[in-house]
Amino acid sequence: MLYIGVDLGTSAVKLLLMDEEGKIRNIVSKEYPLFFPHPGWSEQRPQDWFEQSMEGIRELTEECDKEEVAGISFGGQMHGLVALDKDDNVIRPAILWNDGRTGEETDYLNRVIGKERLSAYTANIAFAGFTAPKILWMKKHEPENFGKISKIMLPKDYLAYKLSGSFCTDVSDASGMLLMDVKNRCWSEEMLDICGITKAQLPALHESYEVVGTLRPGIAEELGLPKSVKVIAGAGDNAAAAVGTGTVGEGRCNISLGTSGTIFISSKKFGVDEHNALHSFAHADGNYHLMGCMLSAAACNKWWSEEILKSKDFAAEQSGITRLGENHVFYLPYLMGERSPHNNPDARAMFIGMSMDTTREDMTQAVLEGVTFGLRDSLEVARSIGIQIERTKICGGGAKSPLWKKIIANVMNMNVDVIESEEGPALGAAMLAAVGCKAYPDVETIAKKLVKVVDTVEPDSELVAKYEERYQKFRRIYPTVKELY
Repeated sequence: MLYIGVDLGTSAVKLLLMDEEGKIRNIVSKEYPLFFPHPGWSEQRPQDWFEQSMEGIRELTEECDKEEVAGISFGGQMHGLVALDKDDNVIRPAILWNDGRTGEETDYLNRVIGKERLSAYTANIAFAGFTAPKILWMKKHEPENFGKISKIMLPKDYLAYKLSGSFCTDVSDASGMLLMDVKNRCWSEEMLDICGITKAQLPALHESYEVVGTLRPGIAEELGLPKSVKVIAGAGDNAAAAVGTGTVGEGRCNISLGTSGTIFISSKKFGVDEHNALHSFAHADGNYHLMGCMLSAAACNKWWSEEILKSKDFAAEQSGITRLGENHVFYLPYLMGERSPHNNPDARAMFIGMSMDTTREDMTQAVLEGVTFGLRDSLEVARSIGIQIERTKICGGGAKSPLWKKIIANVMNMNVDVIESEEGPALGAAMLAAVGCKAYPDVETIAKKLVKVVDTVEPDSELVAKYEERYQKFRRIYPTVKELY
């Protein structure tokens, strides 16, 4: 049988067709526009997601036996606010994860409601990108639109609703709304009261691998697919990517070097760090995970190379870097503010330590090291609550750099495992579809069968010692310059 994974990203939807043995039969990508109606705002039209996904599914399944398609699932951009009225019309463009308009609402939640209460209700504190502050913003600034809300959903759940008619979400994606009691995997009554919404306006909660319905007859006919195709709940993009890299079960780790960067740690136990520096979310495997999220990771290297050096040859820029662990230049990777562990939207990037003999290579090296040190900040928070990680998987565009992988192995003092297929959330979504269709008994089983490690970058004890010294200096810079922001 065949399974479709849909990765609803910020710039495009990526669709993947996989068979039961994990072989990828086809991949299709369809772009859609992103709108910035005011400085700091970021919006999209949900109808664009749906239209491009439908077109993508038709193209994806063009050459296959459509009768073999058994299930479809999703990995999606998290935190976005999609609001529908009683007639299922989209009330306003979706407010996305990287939208920065909710500064006042975030401050209200963290300072007036209070971080301790938020953490007790949801296991997390408020960040500007989360969904609850967006609801409060809409309530204050667009009261007429707020009054029309019949359904609140996340981006990928809009697709599930259009395809199946099922008003649902999954626990991993819902964890990032600041509306869910993560520990008990249910909606938080207290948070609904704070936001002025009801449980009837929120989707039914499911595990990521659960079937939520089948294709609507009209949709099945339009796509040329069987009406029996199961629609599976899916997951937030990071949880779906973790499934695709086999980061499931107890004590597994994945580092993602995309535009943003994450360190994702799976756990069978629920846990929250003392200062809520890491996100504590439900995982797509039925368990939990901790996640540190940097807003600028590979984006830092892209900015440095393309905007400053005017070069798109990333490999050439890194080729002259040979003196690892000996760089005197430091870089703070906060181009767009920062989430984990500092939660400071006003933080900004900076270089420090240049001298007359500083080279182009030193600056490039500092960017790669700065992002890695930033990720280690989150790893140290996890270590502070007793989580010990000895190895990590790696994915994302930055993971194509052999040098960056070597830096990560030595800064983190961990083995870095490179996997065979790096298709991220789309692959994880297809795997969740296969579990939902009973091709595999659970998420851990399919991950063990399909995710193959093809290379491992090991730390070098001499480099580890050098980088330990460098990291201890790096971690003193942000507290020193924080007041300047």
